[in-house]
Amino acid sequence: MRDKKIVLLGAGNIATHLAPALLKAGLNLCQIYSRTPEAARELGKKTGISFTSEMADIYPDCDIYIFCVSDDVLPSFFKSIRIHPDALLLHTSGSVSMEVFRSHAGHYGVLYPLQTFTKKRDLDFHEIPLCIEAVDAATLKDIRKLAEELSGRVVEISSEKRKILHLAAVFANNFVNHLYGIAGKILEKEQLEFDLLRPLIFETAHKILLMPPEQAQTGPARRGDEGILNMHKALLKGDCKLSELYTMLSDSIRESVPKSAEQKHEEGQPPLTLSLW
Repeated sequence: MRDKKIVLLGAGNIATHLAPALLKAGLNLCQIYSRTPEAARELGKKTGISFTSEMADIYPDCDIYIFCVSDDVLPSFFKSIRIHPDALLLHTSGSVSMEVFRSHAGHYGVLYPLQTFTKKRDLDFHEIPLCIEAVDAATLKDIRKLAEELSGRVVEISSEKRKILHLAAVFANNFVNHLYGIAGKILEKEQLEFDLLRPLIFETAHKILLMPPEQAQTGPARRGDEGILNMHKALLKGDCKLSELYTMLSDSIRESVPKSAEQKHEEGQPPLTLSLW
């Protein structure tokens, strides 16, 4: 695999981390493309790899082409790009089917890193789960070899299951981060520092590394503390959307709490009994 010539298409968040990871693994990354000249130049200089912002200048005779571009841009590449017909084509998207390549290549698949990427934040790529998929068994074998050079955790996942994984990741990452932003604005109105929440955020994230999220859940909704819940809603009465969001999330937490035997009995469900058999 290390003698295969690789072209990286894209110079955004994922590519900025993937390019150094390829080089660190001793793989033959030979060109970086980005339609934005500044981005291509920045990543090219950072890695010491040849770069271009002209599609006509993309090397046509390489072995592997990894597309780190936005989902809506990916299909448009095939109208102009010249690629050797035997090349392996991969994309890094969590939500796009590998079949996007079907009409354009014989060897194709997916190399999806399950992580949030920011250009200026260092990550150990070897710790990132890589989800792979391929058009056939032979191609899957090649993709696995490539993936195992980059990561210590490689998982074969179909396009349909990868979409579900991506959906779960949106809940676990994007939505949670948005809630951090809301919390920050609530504090800002009262001239309170967001830094006060950082130890709490750290401990919450640390706990789910040690136990299921359901067991780590705390707070007034988990306890069924109506007094605190009503007090919080009163504080949010000036923001209908935020009040609705608070109520919706609190209700969802309460519905997730396992009911006790007494509660089930009160609702007409038979109480828990022990069998001696």
